[in-house]
Amino acid sequence: MSTQHLDAIFAALADSTRRDLVHALAEGEKSIGDLAAPFDMSLAAVSKHIKVLEQAGIIQRRIDGRTHYCSLLAESLTEALDWISIYRHFWLTRLENL
Repeated sequence: MSTQHLDAIFAALADSTRRDLVHALAEGEKSIGDLAAPFDMSLAAVSKHIKVLEQAGIIQRRIDGRTHYCSLLAESLTEALDWISIYRHFWLTRLENL
């Protein structure tokens, strides 16, 4: 994995709205309208968040007629988790040494 790709993933996940969108997509594919429903913001604003997640490779979009559907690309999150696990191991080892 490139450093730029990992940076894009963490930058995308730095925003709480985008983390909420990812959490919603963990349940399965949803339309952009369904994703936007719980938020107190315009559909255009939610769409911008979705574009950031798409550019980071966290989600993908499928178009069926006029409806856009999004789904989670879990493998990209696995790459970020692999990076985080290095530091999880570090801290667990440090705690065991205490």
